[in-house]
Amino acid sequence: MIIQSERISLKHLLTIEALTDQEVMGLIKRAQEFKNGAQWTPQNRQYFATNLFFENSTRTHKSFEVAEKKLGLDVIEFEASTSSVQKGETLYDTVLTMSALGVDIAVIRHGAENYYDELIQSKTIQCSIINGGDGSGQHPSQCLLDLMTIYEEFGYFENLKVAIVGDITHSRVAKSNMQMLKRLGAKVFFSGPKEWYDDAYEVYGHYLPLDELLDKVDVMMMLRVQHERHDGKESFSKEGYHQEYGLTIERAQKMQDHTIIMHPAPVNRDVELADSLVEGLQSRIVQQMGNGVFTRMAILEAILNGKA
Repeated sequence: MIIQSERISLKHLLTIEALTDQEVMGLIKRAQEFKNGAQWTPQNRQYFATNLFFENSTRTHKSFEVAEKKLGLDVIEFEASTSSVQKGETLYDTVLTMSALGVDIAVIRHGAENYYDELIQSKTIQCSIINGGDGSGQHPSQCLLDLMTIYEEFGYFENLKVAIVGDITHSRVAKSNMQMLKRLGAKVFFSGPKEWYDDAYEVYGHYLPLDELLDKVDVMMMLRVQHERHDGKESFSKEGYHQEYGLTIERAQKMQDHTIIMHPAPVNRDVELADSLVEGLQSRIVQQMGNGVFTRMAILEAILNGKA
């Protein structure tokens, strides 16, 4: 049974730790309501949103766009490759322009960590900022859709055992998820190449070799190797990585029957995850993608509530 969510109001969504536990659960439950057919009551004026993506994206970009259109927002198209960015326009001036044009919400993905600090400190920029990913920093909307997927499966977080496996140091998904899962009472474990792990993460969980986690965890969250953040320094073969750190078919057979497989995607098939497991019975990867729309509807509604 889905408990009716409380009304959540936000000015911005920049990091996951800025949300209270009540706000996190409220957004998850509101996303479930949208998934089950709930409708947003339109406000008495027109609202505009724009998606400013300066890094490549399919799921995050397009699910925000679908969510915006489902809520009846007018979406202002933006492509960095054909914008004044090519003439040297800064991110600040791009957002300043959108705000001056009357855009209410800017969803931004950018390669610089904490890019949003300058934007929210501006007294001129009036639009709300939703962080669609900042470098290797944070990815709050992905974290919320992951939490929604886990909550749909188990109905709780307390004492759930969750493994986050792969390129942890360079993953904004890992950083957001480890923080919130720990806060909500889950027991977090890490695995993957030790050179892509930082002992600072021990405050959130513990590192173990993947083969020691297979029969222990409830959620197996695999991560993509972030090639674009390695400066070409990583040296491994796809097959070698798969055999040493990936979820192979043989490893998956050792998991508990109720364990679910997650991945923020895009999936490098037969690297971090065996091809046949991507759409297998224990996989929730397609469900995650679908939940992205409903979670982002809940986020956008919370921003609109703040404006109302």
